[in-house]
Amino acid sequence: MKTKTSITLSSDLLAEVDRKAGSARSRSAFIERALRDHLRNEARRAANERDIQILNENADYFNREMEDVLRYQAPIAYESAE
Repeated sequence: MKTKTSITLSSDLLAEVDRKAGSARSRSAFIERALRDHLRNEARRAANERDIQILNENADYFNREMEDVLRYQAPIAYESAE
């Protein structure tokens, strides 16, 4: 469902919207797509920031686990490709 609304934009921004939208899309469709993309990117950025915070908060634990796992790894002998 769509709701009609009114917004105020600077004339240079509106001209850019018209150029980018071209004749294939209406201003409304272009602006709606731009807002959806922006909101999706903001949500992704926020999720990434939360993930990084979780990783950073648990970095010491993860590093200890990694060191423990590597102690069980068999030595690897590399042969020269010559």
